[in-house]
Amino acid sequence: MESQKIYSSLKEKIIWLDIQPESVLNLSELAKTYGVSRTPIKEALVFLQADGWVLRRGSHVMVTPLSLDRIKEITEIRSALEIQANVWAMERINREELGVLDDLKKKITQIDERATNKQMVELDTKFHQTLFRATRNSQLAILLDRLLSHYLRFWLSIPQEIEPNSFFSQTLEIIHAIESRDETKLRAATAEHIKESMDAIMGTF
Repeated sequence: MESQKIYSSLKEKIIWLDIQPESVLNLSELAKTYGVSRTPIKEALVFLQADGWVLRRGSHVMVTPLSLDRIKEITEIRSALEIQANVWAMERINREELGVLDDLKKKITQIDERATNKQMVELDTKFHQTLFRATRNSQLAILLDRLLSHYLRFWLSIPQEIEPNSFFSQTLEIIHAIESRDETKLRAATAEHIKESMDAIMGTF
């Protein structure tokens, strides 16, 4: 379906800041870029608006701005859902996914100090998406992935370089807790991970 493919493409560009927050989207230009009529572009924009990636301002469609109030609300939802999700992931994770976490752990501990913010966010995204899949709950995984995607724009918009040791400190604690099947440690590390993410964003914007 053309509109779904365009939706996915535009969403990725918005998340990774190829299209900047508050940019105005021109239907005719998008139709020309994707080689389609305006109809599938309009349909894709309806999907993007429903998911909170764009909004309408009069006759214009604009990429949503970075809103601290919105990220606070998302953080509250993450705090309520992600801790239990990680516990389910620990209980249901398979050998292949444990291998992915082990590989990520090695990459994180060996990360080059010159790594860009985007490279670190890509590692963090793979870490979270692996755990989301491991919950064996597709609806929860979809919801958490959407919440994470909105976080990504904030991290990628941070004006200074992200410090790897600080950024990944709780990530490694979460992986270790899952490997050792330590639920108490996992809950604490997940809660701290979410709190640190929010504190870092609030201290930057």
